[in-house]
Amino acid sequence: MHKNTAVVTGAGSGVGKAVALLLARKGWLVACVGRRAGTLQEMVHASGDLAANLLPCPCDVAQPEEVEKLKLRVLGLFERVDALVNAAGTNVPKRNLAELTFGNYQHIIETNLTGAYLCIQAFLPQMRQRHAGTIVNVVSDAGLLANAKAGPAYVASKFGLTGLTQSINCEERQNGVRACGIFPGDIDTPLLEKRPTPPAADARARMLQPEDVAECVWLALSLPPRAVVEEILVRPR
Repeated sequence: MHKNTAVVTGAGSGVGKAVALLLARKGWLVACVGRRAGTLQEMVHASGDLAANLLPCPCDVAQPEEVEKLKLRVLGLFERVDALVNAAGTNVPKRNLAELTFGNYQHIIETNLTGAYLCIQAFLPQMRQRHAGTIVNVVSDAGLLANAKAGPAYVASKFGLTGLTQSINCEERQNGVRACGIFPGDIDTPLLEKRPTPPAADARARMLQPEDVAECVWLALSLPPRAVVEEILVRPR
């Protein structure tokens, strides 16, 4: 029997890592995508018995030529990809309009939005051809309503990802492909270290944990093909 297969970006830490490990526990084969090969190898090594289901795939998703190589490698090994989860994301400490440089603006847009677009364009065609597949984009509640703490570049990238997710459903629903945008509030991940003032431990303890968002991803993936959850807004209680 063919195992379900997924590509998960941002898999070295945070939400991406939690999603990759959850899917591996469910018996899926997972291509774990991230920029740092060492971090991916450490994650796979630390997963114990799950390691057989995890394939480390170093790749900068903002670079078209690297995503093309990723596509060829993954489809050569898996033959098909049932799910794509775009969880890669970044921000910078100097993020408000008074401090944001054009270089940092580009970096955030390229990682958070262009990277997702490139991965979608890489793996969507074989989903379309098979008339089956799910794409989950981990957005942010800043992709629904701007907030000052996120910064305008991050907000713009996430609003763009919201529109990209909706566009997939508009165009590909007829082709058997579905997309879900997940909009988490504050999550306790390493990305918090890039805030101008990283939150204290007690504040982090009250936030969502990466595993909470991974469960939302699983809901989107595990529903029968006839159903699509288009958006999930999840915040700390």
